[in-house]
Amino acid sequence: MSEPPSRKAFLLRLDPAVAAAIETLAAQELRSVNGQIEWLLREALAKRGRTINTAPRTNARRPKD
Repeated sequence: MSEPPSRKAFLLRLDPAVAAAIETLAAQELRSVNGQIEWLLREALAKRGRTINTAPRTNARRPKD
């Protein structure tokens, strides 16, 4: 599957321990690693008062809180 053209792709280098923690968290929350990273970035931006004008992507398989 290819991504929609509105998504920006880039290379991200992570410490292996950080990558493993994100993979574990993503599995627990039923997200892809990419989805988890985006979710964490959105959460961090919101905590710093940065608004994002795009709608967050959702995962229909994720259980409701």
